[in-house]
Amino acid sequence: MATQIAVVTGAGSGIGRAAARALGRAGFDVALLGRDAQRLQATADNLAQHSIRTLVVSVDVADAQAVQDAAHHIEAELGPISVWANCAGATVVGQVATLSAQDIERATQVTYLGSVNGTLAALHVMRRRGQGAIINLDLAPTLRDLPLQAAENGSRAALRAFCNSLRTELRHDADHIRLVMVDLPAINTPHYNWTRNLTGKRLKPFGPVYEPEVAAEAICRAAFTTSRSISIGWSNSFAALWRFAGPGCREARLASHGYKAQMSHDWAEGPQPDDLYKPVPGAYGSEGPFDAKARRLNSPWTIFVSSGLRASLFGALAAMGLSAVLNHIRQYRKS
Repeated sequence: MATQIAVVTGAGSGIGRAAARALGRAGFDVALLGRDAQRLQATADNLAQHSIRTLVVSVDVADAQAVQDAAHHIEAELGPISVWANCAGATVVGQVATLSAQDIERATQVTYLGSVNGTLAALHVMRRRGQGAIINLDLAPTLRDLPLQAAENGSRAALRAFCNSLRTELRHDADHIRLVMVDLPAINTPHYNWTRNLTGKRLKPFGPVYEPEVAAEAICRAAFTTSRSISIGWSNSFAALWRFAGPGCREARLASHGYKAQMSHDWAEGPQPDDLYKPVPGAYGSEGPFDAKARRLNSPWTIFVSSGLRASLFGALAAMGLSAVLNHIRQYRKS
């Protein structure tokens, strides 16, 4: 049986590097895409220790033609691509009034268009065989609408809408190509140190934070699932319900607590290097600076929730609510 090929963008560090390791353990040979060739090679060397065949392709995912060329190169060197995971991203953090249009455009090019370019390249080669899996990353409901995160939220919302439309087209054409969204909470990666930060203070995770291996496990499950999405932790399901049932209350809560929940008490020591336009030099792995508080795969709070299970939960809550309303009406009529 031929080895299956997985492509991971942003594979030099953070979630991408952890996802490459997880897919390698699952039996895939892995093509590693990213901007920093040295970090990609470090990932490849790590995988080679476990006899996992790799191919390093240095590319900026914002360049659509380069991503298309990379897909053809991978198929020629490794074989047919069966899984494509878009893990690359870059953003700028700060109040909208302080952001420049140029920075927002670049964040959109990398996070949104980079994932779109990867999706298009994967579709182009997968449709020859009529099957495959494309995995894109989304923000968990707990992280959506956060203040200071307009650039990231805008890119992820656009990607979410893009994938929803594409999914109906794939069903219309009867393609057996699966499109899966992985809704991620805060993940302990190096990006907290190298995101373009206009707040003046050091950044910290909002809400529960998980190790990159948890995100990698979710991505690996997405490669095999028939669900439309996978999220981590029950809190995301309840957050989605809260966004639907009480948007005004949540908005007020984020306005009053969203700022301090994302910033430490320490002021940043002058302008820090960031990866918005070019990679930050240096050797970085998967993990960031929050190991002490990050939840791991063996944590009792680490639960993977598929879209089907989430729908069942919402259905049960809706049924309970309807039952309570009907019971109240009956009691009112009796009185």
